[in-house]
Amino acid sequence: MNYEEKGSKTYLFSIVLVAVLGGLLFGYDTAVISGAEKGLQAFFLGAKDFVYTDVIHGITSSSALLGCILGSALSGFFATRFGRKKSLIIAGFFFFVSALGSYYPEFLFFEHGKPDFNLLIAFNIYRIIGGVGVGLASAICPMYIAEVAPSNIRGTLVSWNQFAIIFGQLVVYFVNFMILGEHTNPIIEKTAENIYYVLPTSDAWTIMTGWRYMFGSEAFVAAVFTVLVFLVPESPRYLALVGRDSRALEVLARINGITKAREILADIKSTVEVKSERLFSFGVMVIFVGVMLSVFQQAVGINAVLYYAPRIFDSMHMGDPMVQTVIMGIVNISFTLVAVFTVEKLGRKPLLIWGSIGMAVGAFGVAISNLVTVPPIVPVVSIMVYSASFMFSWGPICWVLIAEIFPNTIRGAAVAVAVAFQWIFNFIVSSTFVPMYNMRLGEMGDKFGHMFAYALYGVICVVAAIFVYKLVPETKGKTLEDMTNLWRKKSAK
Repeated sequence: MNYEEKGSKTYLFSIVLVAVLGGLLFGYDTAVISGAEKGLQAFFLGAKDFVYTDVIHGITSSSALLGCILGSALSGFFATRFGRKKSLIIAGFFFFVSALGSYYPEFLFFEHGKPDFNLLIAFNIYRIIGGVGVGLASAICPMYIAEVAPSNIRGTLVSWNQFAIIFGQLVVYFVNFMILGEHTNPIIEKTAENIYYVLPTSDAWTIMTGWRYMFGSEAFVAAVFTVLVFLVPESPRYLALVGRDSRALEVLARINGITKAREILADIKSTVEVKSERLFSFGVMVIFVGVMLSVFQQAVGINAVLYYAPRIFDSMHMGDPMVQTVIMGIVNISFTLVAVFTVEKLGRKPLLIWGSIGMAVGAFGVAISNLVTVPPIVPVVSIMVYSASFMFSWGPICWVLIAEIFPNTIRGAAVAVAVAFQWIFNFIVSSTFVPMYNMRLGEMGDKFGHMFAYALYGVICVVAAIFVYKLVPETKGKTLEDMTNLWRKKSAK
């Protein structure tokens, strides 16, 4: 049979594959800092016109997240005004510019290799540009996948986006490891006045060059993604929203077959009375649930682990921290596959609740390890449990729910609001982690900060489980149009 009668899964999977490349770039861009941040810190510690403090380093390591907040906040406007496809092309362009600019922030204006405050600002601007790309991709890639996917496999296909994010992180862990090669990370110490300095015996190549290659390596992937997006169709639900019904039917027919396509288009048109409605047209609760899903996904602290993994493993004194970071990346991607293959069988809520419990156990395990003397394997395993539990639950399932929980006519704006909150809390968690992790108290020293950070994340994990149990609706097996009707009924009560 041809696709007009039955539809083509090959066609569906090919366009989803292109979309998930945006997720791969998302993961690559946000995790590249994990291997580069020590070399970057040592480079700017050489500045003569300002003191590069813990706080400044935390902000610099997380500056891309400011762009993520902006990009995600604008994603609703871009997705509604330009469509999903053109918005992803714009995101790819931002990724490319950011990669090259972060590699060579001195471009045109500054002396190469001379750290100063103005160069720090330029570097952060390039990282923020990349963050705008991440913000756009993080909102629009799962939205696009959800809008092209049949309802019976939508959760699985959107989960592949999270798989791509984690795969991108794993790829960049390997790339950073390969770039570092036989070189070593700089050795950074602190004076009695709490001022950092780089030991003279540190590897000069890592300080001056290594971190540049790590950031620059993203340019190739960004270029491939941008070119490939030109080849995919626009989302059929967006096409229906703007009145291009014949084109929407054509795309739906290639995916589902012509008979099913006509049914889907009729359902879409029945829920699309106007191109868009006010954000709170379906009540406050749907927006609250979407926003809190995003808040909890970040407030549990996962990105503090992902961004600073080598530094954390180094503090545990158990082998090569870069090797352990790569192992964690493999564990992460393996457990993401658990979600991919079970989300349509077990549902969204059970995975979120069990993941929250597993994360709490792992986080409390790390906290306790800093209160009592235990073998180094205990906190390392606890970190792995914490991370693995996130990867089969909040990592992919949050994106699935955000992509499918909102009604058609407010999806662009609602996803933008939810994802903007996600990046706001990502920035808060990531920029506060290093100062919080290094807090000192009496004889405990910085072990107090290590304990406090993970105890706090553990408590938040418990609260997240309660939130899901009480307020989040199950969306397994429901069409996007079913969700529109669900929230319309709830808002009418």
